[in-house]
Amino acid sequence: MTQSQTSEARIAALPLWRGTIRVSLLKGGISNESYVVEDSARKYVVRFGRDYPFHHVFRDREAMTAKAAHKAGFAPELFYADEGVMVSAFLGAKTYNAPDVRRNIAGVANLIRQFHSTMPEHITGAGFMFWVFHVIRDYARTLAAGKSRMVGHLDSYLAIATEMETAQIPLPIIFSHNDLLPANILDDGERLWLIDFEYAGFSTAMFDLAGIASNAGLSDDESEALLALYFGTSPDSALKRAHAAMQCASLLREAMWGMVSELYLNAPGVDYAAYTHENLERLDQALDRFRTTYGNRS
Repeated sequence: MTQSQTSEARIAALPLWRGTIRVSLLKGGISNESYVVEDSARKYVVRFGRDYPFHHVFRDREAMTAKAAHKAGFAPELFYADEGVMVSAFLGAKTYNAPDVRRNIAGVANLIRQFHSTMPEHITGAGFMFWVFHVIRDYARTLAAGKSRMVGHLDSYLAIATEMETAQIPLPIIFSHNDLLPANILDDGERLWLIDFEYAGFSTAMFDLAGIASNAGLSDDESEALLALYFGTSPDSALKRAHAAMQCASLLREAMWGMVSELYLNAPGVDYAAYTHENLERLDQALDRFRTTYGNRS
């Protein structure tokens, strides 16, 4: 039995469906496996994914956040969550790409700001802090213990993390998404939605603002516009420097995510080594821009 057949059998066994179901693979994920399922009543998204302690991903926390995000008005309804599987409403919305973000910076900035300010009212249970510099340091420990092919580079990655952390400025604690790829933003024609809350947790606004800027390839002017729209005022040099540094940190974290995934994940058709290489190349470019603009003051 193939993996797809096994997954479809698991889907068929879920206690949700009305009548006959139709199942189709939903492409795009690089760590989880997702399907669109249609029964006689509606369409759903079924996503399989176990806990990934090496990535600080725990599905019970993700399910809690998804329920809170739906209650707060940001996410589709979560109908079912159990060991290794979550079932949500299928919105039939357009998945954003980088050009979509660049065309709608104001809408994206508003979505992020509202998510940050509203979500703390709806989060339940023990809080979780996402601080990218801790993640990088912990990834370094995981890579060393796993004898990663990149062990010889870990000291330089940690030095970069320290340099970028030093560039940060004090900001209020909010609740952030922490995985703002354009594809995690959906547009139903009337409003924007957020999906995939594996890494969501309390943090500052800077990681989300840097993540979407980096992942959507925003120019310096577009990044400045994003910051101005989010904060309601033109960013000063310290804020712009912190944002540029956090973009470097975001790319370093993404590259190290790939390195850890090389050790512990095996999603069909995903080349984690190539993903690592792509993000290291982008990191080199971002570091060069940061140091050329702001100097190396670590």
